[in-house]
Amino acid sequence: MNRYSKVLVAGTAVLALTLSAACGGGGNDSDSDSGNAAKAEFNAALTKVYNPSEKKGGTIRLANSGDWDSLDPGDTYYGYSWNFLRLYGRSLLMFKPVPGAEGNQLVPDLAEGMGVPSEGGKTWTYKIRQGVKYEDGTPVKAADVKYAVLRTFDRVLFPRGPEYFRAFLNIPASYNGPFKSKGVNTDAGISTPDDNTVVFHLKSAFGGFDYLAALSQTVPVPQAKDTGAKYKEHVLSTGPYMFDQNNPGKNFTLKRNPNWDPASDPNRKALPDAYDVQLNVNADDIDNRLLSGDLDIDVAGTGVQPAALGRVVGDPALKASSDNPVLPRLWYTSINPTVAPLDKIDCRKAIEYAADKTGYQTAYGGPLAGGDIATTILPPMIPGYKKFDLYPSADGKGDVAKAKEALTACGQPNGFETNISYRSERPKEKAAAESLQQSLGRVGIKLTLKPYPQGDYFTQYAGNPPFVKNNKLGLVVNGWGADWNDGFGFLSQIVDSRVIKEAGGSSNTSVRIPQVDQMLDKAIAETDQAKRDAQWGPIDERVMQEAVILPGVYAKSILVRPKTLTNVFVSDAYNMYDYLSLGVA
Repeated sequence: MNRYSKVLVAGTAVLALTLSAACGGGGNDSDSDSGNAAKAEFNAALTKVYNPSEKKGGTIRLANSGDWDSLDPGDTYYGYSWNFLRLYGRSLLMFKPVPGAEGNQLVPDLAEGMGVPSEGGKTWTYKIRQGVKYEDGTPVKAADVKYAVLRTFDRVLFPRGPEYFRAFLNIPASYNGPFKSKGVNTDAGISTPDDNTVVFHLKSAFGGFDYLAALSQTVPVPQAKDTGAKYKEHVLSTGPYMFDQNNPGKNFTLKRNPNWDPASDPNRKALPDAYDVQLNVNADDIDNRLLSGDLDIDVAGTGVQPAALGRVVGDPALKASSDNPVLPRLWYTSINPTVAPLDKIDCRKAIEYAADKTGYQTAYGGPLAGGDIATTILPPMIPGYKKFDLYPSADGKGDVAKAKEALTACGQPNGFETNISYRSERPKEKAAAESLQQSLGRVGIKLTLKPYPQGDYFTQYAGNPPFVKNNKLGLVVNGWGADWNDGFGFLSQIVDSRVIKEAGGSSNTSVRIPQVDQMLDKAIAETDQAKRDAQWGPIDERVMQEAVILPGVYAKSILVRPKTLTNVFVSDAYNMYDYLSLGVA
């Protein structure tokens, strides 16, 4: 998903990255409880709290243009989902819910302190905070955290989510979770010496393990209450809110959790009484409702669609009620070598040369709302970024002559046909696919557009390797933000071939380069930060040499700031408004 300048050295607890704020900014620190209205300014919520208040009550209204991938904390991998689920789930650690660079700092959540490393970073110990209960009043135990992590090893029941724990924990590769690998002793990977202590044992040292402890996969699950794939229908809450209604594919609501104790939770104010989330709402309708005040938040957090963009930036009043964060995120297209004729490198290079990047940029909203044209996988704000362009063209419009040369080299001088997928609920992705369809058509590469639903996009379609191959998805419109903001946190889940899951749920299907896997292992083993950061650029360049990823734009967005809410600020950890801190005006 998406996040910031974290250092992977044993004992490291926190590190922050200051994001460059587009177009300046500033805010007004007046408290709405005092009767002073917050001053509306462009980027007023970028680095400060806009309209601060301690007032409780009210309902926050949110909408999603597609379906949720999963409400199960162990089975979700969208950034907006990680942002939102902190309302009902508590992981061992979390990013600090404050504006500015400090929001990249890890702080204890379910754990009472940061991880304590031993054995040179191969073992990490966490103490569970006293007084934390589930919504039914039962206390949270260390064994529940262990079980929560172990269940995610079942990639059939829980196909979504990152692969870090499987990669690092000292658990046999044959282990497939407690449902399928019953009775297997997993203490060599996770042990719980008492009800309040959980110890993670790694195959090799990993100084940044605290970032894994902050993943939603550490939100506790009591084994006796786990209903497997159906657990997402009613997750047992440990946060200030619990599920009230849940109508899959339509809507769900949260209400206050009577067994949440604020004394055990220094991170959450829990101001609203309820949250109302509508699903599968047309993206343009969401924008219209935001602008009219009938809706508070577009939960996807990727900014207004092209249809509303002109209204927002062209109207001084509307622009003053918006924010323009720069994101450590890449909008890109995967080029799948498992789909002929893209198994030939020159056919892939033809796509790299033919693509009109200015059209890609326009599809996402242009330089202001879309971002800068990308030539690398790593965005410039990721430590270790290296500037290069292996497939240059004049003004980013593509090099038709070079593309035709590559087509001749791969035995397809007249071009070829393939399919391109995108998330059907996302107009920007459709526009990007259409732009590529037009620009690649100049050299005879014919693209057929294939829209698929957001909720299952990676589990059943674009992230399912057999489906990709059988349905000839040569191109897959995609997007990625760092799980935490360093080279490993950005690259590992999209360029490591070992994260590819044949059963679906893969965040990578196109990068299958053994040398890159080895380069990643070498980099993560380096304890010197400067030396480690210097290795991410060459990994990026090695992937681009194989032409299996087409970079589109380094992301930015235009977020509509809700006048109906208090405590509004852009989280540097999630690059959207911080959903945990909001109140109702």
